[in-house]
Amino acid sequence: MTDGLAVELNDLTRVYGTVKALDGLTLHIEPGELVALLGPSGCGKTTALRILAGLDQATSGTVSVGGRDVSRVPANKRDLGMVFQAYSLFPHLTVLDNVAFGLKMRGKDKAQRTSRAAEMLELVGLSAHTHKYASELSGGQQQRVALARALAIQPRVLLLDEPLSALDAKVRTQLRDEIRRVQLEVGTTTLFVTHDQEEALAVADRVGVMSQGRLEQLAAPADLYAHPATPFVAEFVGLNNKVPGEVSGGRVAVLGSSVPTLPGSVASGRGLAMVRPESVTVTADPAGGATVSSVAFLGPVSRVYSTLSDGTVVGAQLSSSAARAFAPGDTVRVGVESDGVLVVPPAS
Repeated sequence: MTDGLAVELNDLTRVYGTVKALDGLTLHIEPGELVALLGPSGCGKTTALRILAGLDQATSGTVSVGGRDVSRVPANKRDLGMVFQAYSLFPHLTVLDNVAFGLKMRGKDKAQRTSRAAEMLELVGLSAHTHKYASELSGGQQQRVALARALAIQPRVLLLDEPLSALDAKVRTQLRDEIRRVQLEVGTTTLFVTHDQEEALAVADRVGVMSQGRLEQLAAPADLYAHPATPFVAEFVGLNNKVPGEVSGGRVAVLGSSVPTLPGSVASGRGLAMVRPESVTVTADPAGGATVSSVAFLGPVSRVYSTLSDGTVVGAQLSSSAARAFAPGDTVRVGVESDGVLVVPPAS
Protein backbone atom coordinates (compact mmCIF):
# COMPACT_ATOMS: atom_id res chain seq x y z
CA MET A 1 0.00 0.00 0.00
CA THR A 2 1.37 3.39 -0.99
CA ASP A 3 0.61 6.55 0.94
CA GLY A 4 -0.68 8.91 -1.73
CA LEU A 5 0.19 12.59 -1.53
CA ALA A 6 -2.04 15.62 -1.89
CA VAL A 7 -1.63 17.43 -5.22
CA GLU A 8 -2.36 21.12 -5.73
CA LEU A 9 -2.43 23.02 -8.99
CA ASN A 10 -2.78 26.68 -8.09
CA ASP A 11 -3.96 29.28 -10.64
CA LEU A 12 -2.06 27.68 -13.52
CA THR A 13 -1.86 29.46 -16.84
CA ARG A 14 -0.04 28.22 -19.92
CA VAL A 15 0.27 30.41 -22.99
CA TYR A 16 1.63 29.20 -26.34
CA GLY A 17 2.00 32.28 -28.53
CA THR A 18 -1.54 33.64 -28.82
CA VAL A 19 -3.18 30.46 -27.46
CA LYS A 20 -4.08 30.23 -23.75
CA ALA A 21 -4.04 26.48 -23.10
CA LEU A 22 -4.69 26.95 -19.37
CA ASP A 23 -6.57 29.90 -17.97
CA GLY A 24 -6.23 30.03 -14.18
CA LEU A 25 -6.67 26.31 -13.42
CA THR A 26 -6.89 25.49 -9.71
CA LEU A 27 -7.30 21.84 -8.69
CA HIS A 28 -6.79 20.08 -5.37
CA ILE A 29 -6.52 16.27 -5.28
CA GLU A 30 -6.76 14.53 -1.91
CA PRO A 31 -4.22 11.84 -0.91
CA GLY A 32 -5.25 8.51 -2.47
CA GLU A 33 -7.99 10.11 -4.58
CA LEU A 34 -8.53 9.45 -8.29
CA VAL A 35 -9.56 12.59 -10.17
CA ALA A 36 -10.41 12.41 -13.87
CA LEU A 37 -10.02 15.47 -16.08
CA LEU A 38 -12.56 15.26 -18.87
CA GLY A 39 -13.05 17.46 -21.89
CA PRO A 40 -12.76 17.77 -25.66
CA SER A 41 -9.46 18.01 -27.52
CA GLY A 42 -7.71 21.32 -26.86
CA CYS A 43 -9.44 22.00 -23.53
CA GLY A 44 -6.16 21.97 -21.55
CA LYS A 45 -6.45 18.66 -19.69
CA THR A 46 -3.24 17.13 -21.08
CA THR A 47 -1.40 20.43 -20.62
CA ALA A 48 -2.35 20.34 -16.92
CA LEU A 49 -1.07 16.76 -16.62
CA ARG A 50 2.20 17.58 -18.39
CA ILE A 51 2.80 20.56 -16.09
CA LEU A 52 2.17 18.34 -13.04
CA ALA A 53 4.57 15.76 -14.51
CA GLY A 54 7.29 18.37 -15.09
CA LEU A 55 7.24 17.77 -18.85
CA ASP A 56 6.01 21.33 -19.43
CA GLN A 57 6.26 24.52 -17.42
CA ALA A 58 3.39 26.81 -16.49
CA THR A 59 3.47 30.42 -17.66
CA SER A 60 2.28 31.33 -14.15
CA GLY A 61 0.94 29.54 -11.08
CA THR A 62 2.38 26.79 -8.89
CA VAL A 63 2.34 23.01 -8.53
CA SER A 64 2.74 21.36 -5.16
CA VAL A 65 2.89 17.66 -4.26
CA GLY A 66 2.61 16.65 -0.62
CA GLY A 67 2.78 20.30 0.43
CA ARG A 68 6.09 20.84 -1.42
CA ASP A 69 6.31 23.31 -4.29
CA VAL A 70 7.67 21.32 -7.24
CA SER A 71 7.10 23.97 -9.91
CA ARG A 72 10.85 24.15 -10.67
CA VAL A 73 11.70 20.51 -9.86
CA PRO A 74 12.76 18.39 -12.88
CA ALA A 75 10.40 15.60 -13.98
CA ASN A 76 12.76 12.82 -12.85
CA LYS A 77 12.82 14.19 -9.29
CA ARG A 78 9.04 14.40 -8.77
CA ASP A 79 8.35 10.77 -7.71
CA LEU A 80 5.56 10.34 -10.26
CA GLY A 81 4.48 7.32 -12.29
CA MET A 82 3.16 7.90 -15.80
CA VAL A 83 1.15 5.83 -18.27
CA PHE A 84 0.60 7.26 -21.74
CA GLN A 85 -1.73 6.41 -24.62
CA ALA A 86 1.31 4.92 -26.41
CA TYR A 87 2.57 1.99 -24.37
CA SER A 88 6.25 2.95 -24.91
CA LEU A 89 7.56 -0.49 -23.95
CA PHE A 90 11.13 -1.45 -24.82
CA PRO A 91 10.87 -4.08 -27.60
CA HIS A 92 14.23 -5.69 -26.74
CA LEU A 93 13.31 -6.27 -23.06
CA THR A 94 11.07 -8.96 -21.60
CA VAL A 95 7.88 -8.03 -19.77
CA LEU A 96 9.67 -8.51 -16.44
CA ASP A 97 12.60 -6.31 -17.47
CA ASN A 98 10.27 -3.62 -18.81
CA VAL A 99 8.50 -3.44 -15.46
CA ALA A 100 11.81 -3.47 -13.57
CA PHE A 101 13.39 -0.74 -15.73
CA GLY A 102 12.53 2.20 -13.46
CA LEU A 103 13.87 0.32 -10.44
CA LYS A 104 17.13 -0.30 -12.30
CA MET A 105 17.43 3.42 -13.00
CA ARG A 106 16.99 3.99 -9.25
CA GLY A 107 19.90 1.67 -8.43
CA LYS A 108 17.92 -1.24 -6.96
CA ASP A 109 19.76 -4.58 -6.99
CA LYS A 110 18.61 -7.40 -9.26
CA ALA A 111 16.85 -9.39 -6.52
CA GLN A 112 14.83 -6.33 -5.44
CA ARG A 113 13.97 -5.49 -9.05
CA THR A 114 12.84 -8.99 -9.91
CA SER A 115 10.77 -9.37 -6.75
CA ARG A 116 9.00 -6.02 -7.12
CA ALA A 117 8.38 -6.48 -10.86
CA ALA A 118 6.90 -9.95 -10.29
CA GLU A 119 4.65 -8.51 -7.56
CA MET A 120 3.36 -5.81 -9.92
CA LEU A 121 2.78 -8.27 -12.76
CA GLU A 122 0.71 -10.39 -10.40
CA LEU A 123 -1.27 -7.30 -9.44
CA VAL A 124 -2.22 -6.64 -13.09
CA GLY A 125 -2.79 -10.33 -13.88
CA LEU A 126 0.22 -10.93 -16.12
CA SER A 127 2.36 -13.34 -14.07
CA ALA A 128 2.13 -15.94 -16.85
CA HIS A 129 3.72 -13.56 -19.39
CA THR A 130 6.89 -12.63 -17.49
CA HIS A 131 9.38 -13.76 -20.14
CA LYS A 132 7.52 -12.63 -23.25
CA TYR A 133 8.42 -9.60 -25.36
CA ALA A 134 6.07 -6.72 -26.14
CA SER A 135 5.46 -7.96 -29.70
CA GLU A 136 4.01 -11.18 -28.28
CA LEU A 137 1.34 -9.35 -26.25
CA SER A 138 -2.04 -7.90 -27.18
CA GLY A 139 -2.64 -4.14 -26.88
CA GLY A 140 -4.51 -4.60 -23.61
CA GLN A 141 -1.69 -6.71 -22.17
CA GLN A 142 0.90 -4.14 -23.24
CA GLN A 143 -1.05 -1.40 -21.48
CA ARG A 144 -1.15 -3.54 -18.32
CA VAL A 145 2.64 -3.86 -18.50
CA ALA A 146 2.91 -0.06 -18.82
CA LEU A 147 0.70 0.30 -15.72
CA ALA A 148 2.76 -2.26 -13.78
CA ARG A 149 5.97 -0.42 -14.78
CA ALA A 150 4.57 2.90 -13.57
CA LEU A 151 3.53 1.38 -10.23
CA ALA A 152 6.75 -0.60 -9.70
CA ILE A 153 8.66 2.48 -8.52
CA GLN A 154 5.97 3.00 -5.85
CA PRO A 155 5.09 6.52 -7.00
CA ARG A 156 3.14 8.68 -4.59
CA VAL A 157 1.27 10.13 -7.58
CA LEU A 158 0.18 8.31 -10.75
CA LEU A 159 -0.58 10.18 -13.99
CA LEU A 160 -2.64 8.51 -16.73
CA ASP A 161 -2.85 10.31 -20.08
CA GLU A 162 -5.60 8.82 -22.29
CA PRO A 163 -4.25 5.35 -21.40
CA LEU A 164 -7.11 3.38 -22.96
CA SER A 165 -8.00 5.27 -26.14
CA ALA A 166 -5.97 3.00 -28.44
CA LEU A 167 -7.83 -0.14 -27.30
CA ASP A 168 -11.05 -1.69 -28.59
CA ALA A 169 -14.24 -1.14 -26.60
CA LYS A 170 -14.39 -4.44 -24.69
CA VAL A 171 -10.73 -4.42 -23.67
CA ARG A 172 -11.04 -0.73 -22.75
CA THR A 173 -13.87 -1.48 -20.33
CA GLN A 174 -11.99 -4.41 -18.76
CA LEU A 175 -8.78 -2.45 -18.34
CA ARG A 176 -10.64 0.61 -17.05
CA ASP A 177 -12.07 -1.49 -14.23
CA GLU A 178 -8.66 -3.06 -13.64
CA ILE A 179 -7.01 0.36 -13.29
CA ARG A 180 -9.58 1.36 -10.69
CA ARG A 181 -9.11 -1.91 -8.76
CA VAL A 182 -5.33 -1.54 -8.75
CA GLN A 183 -5.49 2.15 -7.81
CA LEU A 184 -7.74 1.42 -4.84
CA GLU A 185 -5.53 -1.47 -3.74
CA VAL A 186 -2.31 0.52 -4.01
CA GLY A 187 -3.72 3.83 -2.71
CA THR A 188 -1.82 6.08 -5.11
CA THR A 189 -3.11 9.61 -5.72
CA THR A 190 -4.09 9.57 -9.40
CA LEU A 191 -4.85 12.09 -12.14
CA PHE A 192 -6.58 10.44 -15.10
CA VAL A 193 -6.94 12.45 -18.32
CA THR A 194 -9.57 11.33 -20.83
CA HIS A 195 -12.05 12.60 -23.42
CA ASP A 196 -14.32 9.61 -22.78
CA GLN A 197 -17.12 10.54 -20.38
CA GLU A 198 -18.10 6.95 -19.59
CA GLU A 199 -14.50 6.18 -18.65
CA ALA A 200 -14.27 9.22 -16.36
CA LEU A 201 -17.60 8.57 -14.64
CA ALA A 202 -16.75 4.89 -14.10
CA VAL A 203 -13.33 5.20 -12.45
CA ALA A 204 -13.09 8.56 -10.70
CA ASP A 205 -13.83 9.72 -7.17
CA ARG A 206 -14.37 13.16 -8.70
CA VAL A 207 -14.56 14.33 -12.31
CA GLY A 208 -13.36 17.73 -13.50
CA VAL A 209 -14.87 18.93 -16.78
CA MET A 210 -12.63 21.34 -18.67
CA SER A 211 -13.36 23.80 -21.45
CA GLN A 212 -10.99 26.34 -23.02
CA GLY A 213 -8.37 25.99 -20.29
CA ARG A 214 -10.81 26.40 -17.41
CA LEU A 215 -12.41 23.98 -14.97
CA GLU A 216 -16.16 24.21 -15.54
CA GLN A 217 -17.15 21.86 -12.71
CA LEU A 218 -15.49 19.40 -10.30
CA ALA A 219 -17.79 16.91 -8.59
CA ALA A 220 -18.48 13.27 -7.80
CA PRO A 221 -19.63 11.43 -10.95
CA ALA A 222 -23.27 11.05 -9.90
CA ASP A 223 -23.43 14.72 -8.85
CA LEU A 224 -21.87 15.92 -12.06
CA TYR A 225 -24.34 13.91 -14.13
CA ALA A 226 -27.45 14.82 -12.15
CA HIS A 227 -26.57 18.45 -11.40
CA PRO A 228 -24.48 19.99 -14.20
CA ALA A 229 -23.32 23.46 -13.16
CA THR A 230 -23.06 24.97 -16.65
CA PRO A 231 -24.62 24.44 -20.08
CA PHE A 232 -21.25 23.13 -21.33
CA VAL A 233 -21.16 20.39 -18.66
CA ALA A 234 -24.79 19.49 -19.34
CA GLU A 235 -24.04 19.19 -23.06
CA PHE A 236 -20.73 17.37 -22.73
CA VAL A 237 -21.63 14.81 -20.06
CA GLY A 238 -24.40 12.46 -21.14
CA LEU A 239 -27.17 13.03 -23.66
CA ASN A 240 -29.76 15.76 -23.31
CA ASN A 241 -33.00 16.80 -24.92
CA LYS A 242 -33.44 20.55 -25.29
CA VAL A 243 -37.11 21.15 -24.67
CA PRO A 244 -38.83 24.57 -24.58
CA GLY A 245 -40.13 25.48 -21.12
CA GLU A 246 -41.33 28.40 -19.03
CA VAL A 247 -39.45 29.24 -15.81
CA SER A 248 -41.11 30.77 -12.78
CA GLY A 249 -40.37 30.64 -9.04
CA GLY A 250 -37.48 28.18 -9.30
CA ARG A 251 -39.44 25.68 -11.41
CA VAL A 252 -39.90 25.08 -15.11
CA ALA A 253 -43.09 23.99 -16.84
CA VAL A 254 -41.89 21.47 -19.40
CA LEU A 255 -43.61 18.56 -21.18
CA GLY A 256 -46.72 19.04 -19.07
CA SER A 257 -44.80 18.76 -15.79
CA SER A 258 -43.41 21.23 -13.26
CA VAL A 259 -39.77 20.46 -12.44
CA PRO A 260 -37.27 22.25 -10.12
CA THR A 261 -34.54 24.22 -11.92
CA LEU A 262 -30.86 23.70 -11.10
CA PRO A 263 -28.52 26.55 -10.05
CA GLY A 264 -27.30 28.48 -13.08
CA SER A 265 -30.65 28.19 -14.87
CA VAL A 266 -32.62 30.99 -16.50
CA ALA A 267 -34.29 32.90 -13.64
CA SER A 268 -37.65 33.45 -15.32
CA GLY A 269 -39.36 33.38 -18.67
CA ARG A 270 -38.76 31.11 -21.62
CA GLY A 271 -35.79 28.79 -21.89
CA LEU A 272 -34.60 25.38 -23.07
CA ALA A 273 -34.72 22.66 -20.41
CA MET A 274 -31.84 20.15 -20.66
CA VAL A 275 -33.70 16.89 -19.98
CA ARG A 276 -31.89 13.55 -19.75
CA PRO A 277 -33.45 10.75 -21.88
CA GLU A 278 -33.91 8.57 -18.78
CA SER A 279 -36.02 11.36 -17.20
CA VAL A 280 -38.48 11.32 -20.11
CA THR A 281 -41.64 9.24 -19.82
CA VAL A 282 -43.65 7.92 -22.77
CA THR A 283 -47.25 6.72 -22.39
CA ALA A 284 -49.60 5.39 -25.06
CA ASP A 285 -52.36 7.98 -25.34
CA PRO A 286 -54.53 8.65 -28.44
CA ALA A 287 -54.89 12.29 -27.26
CA GLY A 288 -51.23 12.62 -26.22
CA GLY A 289 -50.20 15.13 -28.85
CA ALA A 290 -46.88 13.46 -29.74
CA THR A 291 -45.99 10.86 -32.37
CA VAL A 292 -43.32 8.16 -32.11
CA SER A 293 -40.84 8.80 -34.93
CA SER A 294 -38.35 5.97 -34.31
CA VAL A 295 -37.21 3.34 -31.82
CA ALA A 296 -33.49 2.55 -31.48
CA PHE A 297 -32.56 -0.78 -29.88
CA LEU A 298 -29.34 -0.54 -27.79
CA GLY A 299 -29.31 -3.92 -26.06
CA PRO A 300 -30.72 -3.77 -22.51
CA VAL A 301 -32.07 -0.26 -23.16
CA SER A 302 -33.73 1.39 -26.14
CA ARG A 303 -34.40 5.00 -27.13
CA VAL A 304 -37.87 6.00 -28.19
CA TYR A 305 -37.91 9.24 -30.19
CA SER A 306 -41.17 11.20 -30.33
CA THR A 307 -42.06 14.35 -32.27
CA LEU A 308 -44.09 16.96 -30.36
CA SER A 309 -46.76 19.14 -31.97
CA ASP A 310 -44.27 22.03 -32.35
CA GLY A 311 -41.81 19.77 -34.20
CA THR A 312 -39.42 19.24 -31.26
CA VAL A 313 -38.00 15.68 -31.18
CA VAL A 314 -37.61 14.22 -27.68
CA GLY A 315 -35.68 11.02 -26.92
CA ALA A 316 -36.65 8.79 -24.00
CA GLN A 317 -34.47 5.99 -22.68
CA LEU A 318 -36.50 2.96 -21.62
CA SER A 319 -35.79 -0.69 -20.90
CA SER A 320 -35.93 -2.59 -24.17
CA SER A 321 -38.84 -4.66 -22.86
CA ALA A 322 -40.84 -1.44 -22.20
CA ALA A 323 -39.83 0.07 -25.55
CA ARG A 324 -41.30 -2.89 -27.43
CA ALA A 325 -44.76 -1.41 -26.71
CA PHE A 326 -44.04 1.47 -29.10
CA ALA A 327 -43.72 1.69 -32.88
CA PRO A 328 -43.27 4.57 -35.31
CA GLY A 329 -46.57 6.35 -35.89
CA ASP A 330 -48.00 5.64 -32.42
CA THR A 331 -49.66 8.59 -30.69
CA VAL A 332 -48.18 9.06 -27.20
CA ARG A 333 -47.99 11.46 -24.28
CA VAL A 334 -44.46 12.55 -23.37
CA GLY A 335 -43.65 13.77 -19.85
CA VAL A 336 -40.69 14.33 -17.57
CA GLU A 337 -39.82 13.02 -14.10
CA SER A 338 -36.72 14.68 -12.62
CA ASP A 339 -35.53 16.22 -9.36
CA GLY A 340 -33.97 19.11 -11.29
CA VAL A 341 -33.02 20.29 -14.76
CA LEU A 342 -30.73 23.02 -16.05
CA VAL A 343 -32.61 25.59 -18.15
CA VAL A 344 -30.51 27.56 -20.62
CA PRO A 345 -31.48 30.68 -22.56
CA PRO A 346 -33.47 29.98 -25.73
CA ALA A 347 -31.43 29.78 -28.92
CA SER A 348 -31.10 33.22 -30.45
